[in-house]
Amino acid sequence: MHSGLVFNVQRFSLHDGPGVRSTVFMKGCPLGCAWCHNPESQSPVPEFVRMRHRCMSCGRCSEEELADPVVNGRGDDDVVACPTGALQGVGEAMESAALVKTLLRDRIFFDESGGGVTFSGGEPLMQAAFVTEAMRLLQAEGVHTTLDTCGFGRWPDLREAAAHANLVLYDIKLMDEARHEAATGVSNDVILENLEALTKVHSAIWIRVPVIPGVNDDEANLDATAAFLRPLPGIRQVDLLPYHPTGEAKFARVGMGYSLHGTQSPTHERLETLAAHFRSRGLTTTIGGHA
Repeated sequence: MHSGLVFNVQRFSLHDGPGVRSTVFMKGCPLGCAWCHNPESQSPVPEFVRMRHRCMSCGRCSEEELADPVVNGRGDDDVVACPTGALQGVGEAMESAALVKTLLRDRIFFDESGGGVTFSGGEPLMQAAFVTEAMRLLQAEGVHTTLDTCGFGRWPDLREAAAHANLVLYDIKLMDEARHEAATGVSNDVILENLEALTKVHSAIWIRVPVIPGVNDDEANLDATAAFLRPLPGIRQVDLLPYHPTGEAKFARVGMGYSLHGTQSPTHERLETLAAHFRSRGLTTTIGGHA
């Protein structure tokens, strides 16, 4: 059995695929998106999240200790010693079989709602063997599986993981390579190439486009995105996901700067206007990611 690093399992999710789902958030991501909802997922190693509003400055820990990667990789003793729970460890090693056993406790909700399990992140492809094995075990139990990926990874890993996913949620953020690299830290070459390859072997793909005001919500980018997607087979729908500042407080907890202060969520009217660009090209388009 493979072991993986998981930072959260969120039960009763409604926005990560069809029906009621349990979403497994994997630790580690090759991208560094400024709007990330889960910045605690970006580092591929266990770390601390400091809840400063709970801290009473008792002196049992120090910034120097928390910055030490050895301490961050160990962590449990310090978390236990924190009398207020201000320090929370992020990242738990799990074997795929143990994770699946836990997930199957919610089978009744999956069966009644047409739901299942979604692997998200972070980026699942950074732990492809673990995620693929877990999805294989779930499918053997008759559970619907979804892979939620940014597409940045080795094609063999994506191909194998997608083979055990009933549905793939695939992020497309920006079409221009330079703009994509400036916004996420990586080129989009591999992402677009992987999507083209994936659509030739998988027939159930939902494209997810985060709508970030001032970053990628211009009509030129969205027109280019729609034009790229239109001829690809296997794409069932496009989901426009409006920016919201949910992750802002989390950036501070993991000692990261947040560059989108003051950015407002796009209005429903604006989202409908953007959705029209995709619908006019024959692409089924939703706002918010519902089936």
